[in-house]
This record gives sequence, C-alpha cells and structure tokens, in this order.
Amino acid sequence: METNTPETLNKEQSSPIATKDKPFLEKVMAKGKLADIYDARDITEVVYRVMRDLMTTEAADRVADELGNKSAEETDDKALQTKIVDLWKDTNPIVGFLSRVRPPWQGPGIFKIDSERFLFRVANEGGLQRDVDREQVVKAVFSATKDELSPERIQEIASWLPDKVRQLWEQA
Repeated sequence: METNTPETLNKEQSSPIATKDKPFLEKVMAKGKLADIYDARDITEVVYRVMRDLMTTEAADRVADELGNKSAEETDDKALQTKIVDLWKDTNPIVGFLSRVRPPWQGPGIFKIDSERFLFRVANEGGLQRDVDREQVVKAVFSATKDELSPERIQEIASWLPDKVRQLWEQA
C-alpha cells in the first residue's frame, strides 16, 4: 500500500489544482518543497520577520493592511487557522515591539542585513534542514506573498530588499 505523501497525492489527482487556487501555506509548502504545512507556517514567519527588519514601521504596516483578513490555510486544525497578516506580525511580543520602535536594519553598521545575512537568518531561525534549499524556500514565501499584494506594495517591498534577495523577489 502506498503512503499518502504529498508526492503520491499529487500523482493521484485527476486534474491538478492551479497554484494560484491553493491556500497560502500550501503554496509555500509545495514551492518550497517542505515536508509539511507546519514547516511552511514557521518558515513564513521567519522570512517575514527578516523582511520587516529591513523596512520602516510604516512600510510594514502598509503590507499588513493589504494582507488583512486573508486566510493562510482552510483547515479544521486550530494550529493552522490563521490569517496571513498574523504570520506577518511577530508572534513574540518583545520582538514585535522592538521591530516597531527600531529603525530599519540597512546602511552601515553591525546590524545591516545584506543578502547573505538575510538567507543565513532564514535558514538558522527557521530551523531549515541541510537538504532544504534556503533560496527556494524564500522564493516560495515571496511567490505566495506576491499573490496577495497589489503591484504598488510588491514594488515597495522590492525597494527594501538587498540585491540578491531582491532578485529572488522579482523571480518569485
């Protein structure tokens, strides 16, 4: 008997579901080649945390406003019943508060977030396994996020991202 892994379930479907029609976390899981939906949720929160660290509070608030009340996943599992905006906001109240009062981590200095530091933080804070491609996961989160935002917000976010990460954003 074959187990119901994401690969076997996809093979058994008579007509594949278009990615645009899948819920947010399923998009991240599929495009990021993640093992489960909880990994997709956790890594999305980390990618969003690093993105917010690059932005002003006002820019981050504009993104939150657009993510609004859109569901991250349609499920009966209470651990996954969340809105995309809830993933955007930090679940750690101290980190959430500090991110609202500190300036963006750009420019000269020890806390500057360049592309390598961005990807390093995602891999380490997200607890990615060694065999998971961190760039692919970041692109998966970016792609699912861009599906939910206006062209103006997509452009605004791009303006905050460092060089290589901006390329991932544009490719997503």
